[in-house]
Formats: sequence, structure tokens, C-alpha cells
Amino acid sequence: MDILFVADPLESFKTYKDTTFAMMREAQARGHRIHACEPVDVLWSQGALVKARVRSITLTLTGQDDAWFTVSATDVRSLSSFDAVLMRKDPPFDSEFFYATHLLEQAEREGAKVFNKPAALRNHPEKLAILEFAEHIAPTLVTRSAQAIRDFHAEHHDIILKPLDGMGGMGIFRMKEDGLNLGAIIETLNQDGAQTVMVQRYLPAIAYGDKRVLLIDGEPVPFCLARIPQGGEVRGNLAAGGKGVAQELSEADWRIARALAPTLAARGLLLVGLDIIGDKLTEINVTSPTCFQEITQQTDCNVAQLFIDALERHCL
Repeated sequence: MDILFVADPLESFKTYKDTTFAMMREAQARGHRIHACEPVDVLWSQGALVKARVRSITLTLTGQDDAWFTVSATDVRSLSSFDAVLMRKDPPFDSEFFYATHLLEQAEREGAKVFNKPAALRNHPEKLAILEFAEHIAPTLVTRSAQAIRDFHAEHHDIILKPLDGMGGMGIFRMKEDGLNLGAIIETLNQDGAQTVMVQRYLPAIAYGDKRVLLIDGEPVPFCLARIPQGGEVRGNLAAGGKGVAQELSEADWRIARALAPTLAARGLLLVGLDIIGDKLTEINVTSPTCFQEITQQTDCNVAQLFIDALERHCL
């Protein structure tokens, strides 16, 4: 197959942990041809197909960050000329990401097979997507009202506040019962009512990890990565210094994963990352779910292999 990865700049990859790199490595090992571009390279012109300036690449044997690929060709190709197009641009889900999904959806109309499906990417903002599955989440508030946040804190005493467009633990605050600096935190996140904020009851089970549970083609991967906060942090995100520990799914993990997987897969989400703390769902990640390498390195489960198996089922 010819596989196009729409991703961040290749030069920015940290290959020792990057999930897109793991996908590329597994695909190349099977003889598939690898191509890459950035969203900025995708364009449409009246009377023509959606195209992109792409680089055809070969992964090197070293896999080191400074020399992990070579470019064999650069060309302008229609997205429909590829067997699969993988949208792997990292968050934030901003206006440019939104526009990119529309271009990719046009490419679908022209015959391209895009994963995850562009319309599904738009319809599942990673923090708000949990609202559909409220029976699996902790007490949660989504609001622009500073007073509503104060009322929620008065009811639950220990809360987490976070912006809707953050990633990697960015902009997350914990407010304990004393409420010290709650006003300042609200001002920072809420910006006088201009920005919507998500507020959730604090879950003490975070001490045992913020678990990333992966769904591939509607099937849960049997191992998750528990991202455990370190050094007094409340955030388990690896980007915030959390320690990643692979472990088998708990009964609660299986229950949540099996409840959501069929619905999400039916909407064209080939790969999903559920975030679960204890027995509560906290986020549904669809843009560029990660943790393939950490799980594979610590278990006998080759996650990239499972993913490329699924991609082949859809495209061959």
C-alpha cells in the first residue's frame, strides 16, 4: 500500500516514544510505502482534486531522532491516489485543524480513505466527547460562568479545572476545599467569560495513574498505560513528567471500553484513546492517540502491529 501520514514536521518526532513513528516502522516492515506531509501542504483548487506536496520516505535502521528517515522523492499528489491517508496531526484542535478536516472530507468524496474519519474528528472534541457517555464519568461541569464554577466547588470541595483545548496536561489546575486562589484560576482559564472551562470532581484514584486505554477498529487493546503523577504533581500526563506503567485492563476498563468501542468504530474512528481514572472516563482522544511504544516495550503486545492489521483490513 501507499500510505500518507498527515502529521507534524518529521524533524520534530521523538522516535523513542512517537506513536506515528511506530506505525510507520510497522508499515514499512510489511513492505508498504511511506509518505508524509503536514496539514499546511494540503490544498484544493476548483476543477482539481485535493492534493498535497508529499515526501516519500524510508525509515533508517538507526531510528535516531536526527537521522531516522531519508527522502527519496518529493511530489504533488492527489490524496485519493493513496491507499490510506492517516490524519496524525497533534492537538490543539484549533481553526486550522478544523479546516484541515474539511479538506480531508473533500478528499474522501473524491475516493480517499482517511483515518480517523474527518467528520468524526470534528464531532468528537476530546474533552467534550465524554458528555455523550455521562454514565461513565465523574461529576462534570462545562461552563463559561464563573459563578457556576464556584457553585460546583462548593458542592464537591476538591475539583479539577481545565481548558477545552489543552493537551499533555497543559492548563490543568486542582482546587482543594480551602478554595485559595480559585478566583485567580477562574480568571486565568475563563478570561471573564470568554472561554469555556471543564470542571470535574477530583478523583483520588489518579495516584494509581491516568490510564490510556486504546481502541483499535472497535476492539480494546488488552493492555493500557497508567500514567502516574510524580513529585507531588496532580497530572499524570507523560508530557508533565508522569511515569508510564503498562498494565492489563481492569474490569472497569473493559466495561467502559466495550461500552464505547462499537459506537466509536461505527463512526469511522479506527483508533481511539480513552483516558480513565479509577473507574471513571475522563477524555476520549481521537486526533492522534499515543502510547503505542510504551505499551509494546513493557508487554508482549505489539500495538503497532494490531493497528496496521486493522488498516490492512480496511484498505486491502
